[in-house]
Amino acid sequence: MNDLRVLPLVVFAVVLGITLGITYWASKRTSTATDFWAAGRGISGFQNGFAVAGDYMSASSFLGFAGLIFLFGVDGFVGLVAALVAFLPVLLFLAEKMRNAGKFTVADVLAFRLRERPARMVTAMGTLSVAGVYLVAQMVGGGVLIQALTGVSFTMAVIVTGTFMLLYVIFGGMIATTWVQIIKAGLLMACGLVLTITVLARTGFNPFELFSQASQQHPEGQAYLSPGLLFEPLGLISFSLAFLLGTAGLPHILMRFFTVPNAAAARSSVGWAVLLIGAFYIMVMIIGVGARAILGTGGEEAAGPGGNLAVPTLAQELGGGVGTTGGDLFLAIVAAVAFATILAVVAGLVISASGAVAHDLWSNVVRKGSGSEDEEVKVARIAAIGIGVLAMIISILGGEGFNVSALVGLAFCVASSANFPALLLALTWSRFNTAGAVTGVLFGVVSALGLIIISPIVWG
Repeated sequence: MNDLRVLPLVVFAVVLGITLGITYWASKRTSTATDFWAAGRGISGFQNGFAVAGDYMSASSFLGFAGLIFLFGVDGFVGLVAALVAFLPVLLFLAEKMRNAGKFTVADVLAFRLRERPARMVTAMGTLSVAGVYLVAQMVGGGVLIQALTGVSFTMAVIVTGTFMLLYVIFGGMIATTWVQIIKAGLLMACGLVLTITVLARTGFNPFELFSQASQQHPEGQAYLSPGLLFEPLGLISFSLAFLLGTAGLPHILMRFFTVPNAAAARSSVGWAVLLIGAFYIMVMIIGVGARAILGTGGEEAAGPGGNLAVPTLAQELGGGVGTTGGDLFLAIVAAVAFATILAVVAGLVISASGAVAHDLWSNVVRKGSGSEDEEVKVARIAAIGIGVLAMIISILGGEGFNVSALVGLAFCVASSANFPALLLALTWSRFNTAGAVTGVLFGVVSALGLIIISPIVWG
């Protein structure tokens, strides 16, 4: 796979060209703070459902979960189910109420109910903690992936990813970010569908035969189809809870509900997102099992220790194998879709983080609401540059030595421990007060950070 350089780079260039065209188009339609933060509130429920799905279905969803299933079978399925069920709290408790209470950011929701300045300060800290850690995790993972698939150095891969991410946010704001996410979701669904059909065709479209072949190709045999290869029972519960509650506290996901015109559209967008994500995760399950059945134990080295390259390796095999035109083309397409996935997610993370700095801290805490919209957008663009450059530096300095799983786990743990409880109580409990919000968010951030740092996932 390391010899296949040119075709993935060419397809990457096409994807980048399309996204730059979207950014140019969006820049002509971004003139106010509402345009920059909320796409002018002109995104329909259907469109926002695609954008939410595009924001949520990260490279870890596509490559990571498929890799887990390739390596550990049923334990990887559990992660998919937890990630999908995670939208139930969003649908039942948050979507409509957030659209009614908020303006642009998660902190707007708490400030609507509580004392504004302390609520904004502590919520901005939670947002920056989650978005910052998640951003570094995505950029490190993206750098490793692009390096493996194209031969570009890790440093260059991170710089290219970060540069285009900043272009989307600085010039196109939420309009560009939204449409990049929509197109990326469509590409990811199409890619997943082609791989799924091709995998099923290998077993006469008999899923039972596919699972049987997969268990035969795994060193643990039938244990591949039972839980326990990756997680102990307590670890499985913890892993599932992090996804279940953490999703409802991810600022870049929640921020999407401010882009629709009303609460009904917010609820509709969650329904569409669940439908799309559910369909995609079924495809990921089949792709992961198919990778085990088709590649067998011989594919484990090419898939990498975490299984993250199982999907590209499978795509190459389905296309005809190493050195064939079909294999090269399949690999290039999967690599380009994975790259588009990374770009869409990091753009959403940067715009949520810059919102915490510019809208929450600068405009409403430092300036106390006296600044203009133009000033806020200007500060947001400066903040985006600062956040993006810092994330690139941390990613490059840490390099491949970063434990990406630990970083992603930290982001979800902070979101579930700090952001989600405060949001849920602010929207549903009339006696919830500022002191409780500040204490809860601070304790959630510190405890999640501390427990992750001392956990086996960091220290091995």
